[in-house]
Amino acid sequence: MTETGAPGFADLLGLVVQDDPGAGTGRALLEADDQHLNGAGGVHGGVLATLVDSAMGQAVRAVTRDGQGLATSQLTVTYLNPGKRGQLVATAQVRKRGKSLVVCDAEIEQNGEAVVHAVATFALLES
Repeated sequence: MTETGAPGFADLLGLVVQDDPGAGTGRALLEADDQHLNGAGGVHGGVLATLVDSAMGQAVRAVTRDGQGLATSQLTVTYLNPGKRGQLVATAQVRKRGKSLVVCDAEIEQNGEAVVHAVATFALLES
């Protein structure tokens, strides 16, 4: 983890990753500026996908054993509204934990408006 609490790539984007250990929830924040925008002036879809994936990863880490790895095996992102410059907040919740898979969902909101809804499946990896 880096100073923002985000690993590597997420840190390059400026994500701030937070979690609630043990509760199966996660949260990631981004202060979107010009570097995050696409040609149409909205926040790039890849940035939004990274934001929800990071929040869901934190939620999954909250329900796994210390040292147990995880990998996103499926991610579905539904873009509801374009993101704009300013703060984006992703919140995630574990919905089902199995022996080798965990299902999560997440939302991104900006100024009280839904921007993204996402669902993901994470594979649990043995160390």
